[in-house]
Amino acid sequence: MTTRKAFWQGVGRSLPFLLVVAPFSTLFGVVATDAGLSLAQAMGFSVLVIAGASQFAALQMMVDNAPVAMVLLASLAVNLRMAMYSASLAPYLGKAPLWQRALVAYLNFDQSYAVGVARYEDDPDMPVPARVAFFVGIALPIATLWCIMSLAGILLGAAIPASFGLDFALPIAFLALIAPMLRTVAHLVAALVSIVAALLLAGLPSGVGLLIAAGLAMCAGAGFETWMERRAA
Repeated sequence: MTTRKAFWQGVGRSLPFLLVVAPFSTLFGVVATDAGLSLAQAMGFSVLVIAGASQFAALQMMVDNAPVAMVLLASLAVNLRMAMYSASLAPYLGKAPLWQRALVAYLNFDQSYAVGVARYEDDPDMPVPARVAFFVGIALPIATLWCIMSLAGILLGAAIPASFGLDFALPIAFLALIAPMLRTVAHLVAALVSIVAALLLAGLPSGVGLLIAAGLAMCAGAGFETWMERRAA
């Protein structure tokens, strides 16, 4: 398979995701503007991060005047799964040149990873250059649209009067991103623990309670999943 053919196959597989990416990236631009970010700051956010859940989480904490260290730690916690994605991709793309691996690392997000790994598993004989081209083909349209629609949201948000009160949009958008991820009982346990812990620790300095709640939630989810596996065995 040629790299050109693999790239365009990846582009074709990205098209359904564009329907979801467009409204969320637009909403991020709107709420980022409403939160007081400048055009350069909001666009830098989207271009450098390209991660919806992490961006919305960080923005919420910035609105709450959380310390910078807490914002960074919360974003890292939300995006910790990317480290597992990278480890999973290494057997398939580890022999690619360094610059190609760096490009894949930048474009590594949920959609590109899920579609890419599924294809690599179905076609284990796929050459490494074709694998890279396929991955980039999936990710490039999504990342490009994310940035374009973020800009559209920023420009749209600047035109919306402050009296409209868009504060409600940020938590609703974040919930809409998280809800589809609750696929198993372990996920639900982690979500319940995070909610209860966040409410109980709400009196702590901004951001600290959320980080503790996130850590407790991850431990609870992993512990429950381990218990279920042992019970099944």
